[in-house]
Amino acid sequence: MKKRVLVTGSSRGIGRAVVLELSSAGFEVVLNYKSNHTKAKEVLEQIQSKGGCASLLPFDVSNRAVARKSIEENAQEFGTFYGAVCNAGITADAAFPALSGEDWDVVIHTNLDGFYNVLHPLVMPMILAKKGGRIVTLSSISALAGNPGQVNYGAAKAGIIGATRALAQELAKRKITANCVAPGLIETDMLAEIPLDEAKKRIPMRRLGKPEEVAGLVCFLFSEKAAYITGQVISVNGGML
Repeated sequence: MKKRVLVTGSSRGIGRAVVLELSSAGFEVVLNYKSNHTKAKEVLEQIQSKGGCASLLPFDVSNRAVARKSIEENAQEFGTFYGAVCNAGITADAAFPALSGEDWDVVIHTNLDGFYNVLHPLVMPMILAKKGGRIVTLSSISALAGNPGQVNYGAAKAGIIGATRALAQELAKRKITANCVAPGLIETDMLAEIPLDEAKKRIPMRRLGKPEEVAGLVCFLFSEKAAYITGQVISVNGGML
């Protein structure tokens, strides 16, 4: 039986690359997304066309009650999850004096509250299954180095680092690892409004990263070769930090 992995925000970008990589590695992937059903279905069909095992599980990670209900019902019907990749996230950038309360809240609720909303329903069943497991969260170089206009995003992503490290300490004796991947500037929709020529000057490699390069690390952290790696923050950033 294939190990089941939930990946949030998997209809595009890094999440899409992650589910494709994990599926290729033999995992059964459960694709979470908020509303872009067309893109999510395209990813699902791509996996299935290659003989992979996948399914869709739409819900908003910022909605605690809905997230819990969706995850618990799915696990009851199809089996306990072996792990999760907390990838779903949004930005609402503005210089701090101009940052609205709404933009602060929506970023915190999705990026940081989503950690609790997704993982809390998953962790105890993983412990009770006594089969070990893997948890990978997605932070950002903004949490490590700071980035102007992203006080809210940096706060949320830094919170994910602290939460992941603490969770790793709690779960280590259960053979469940928890690690954090902190991407730099990656070719995704999030960079649509960034002047890329200027951004590349900040990167020693002088190019943007690819979603597949982040996904490769996530997949490694799910492998048996990574069984002794936990509580770590690994940045994929082309030498920026």
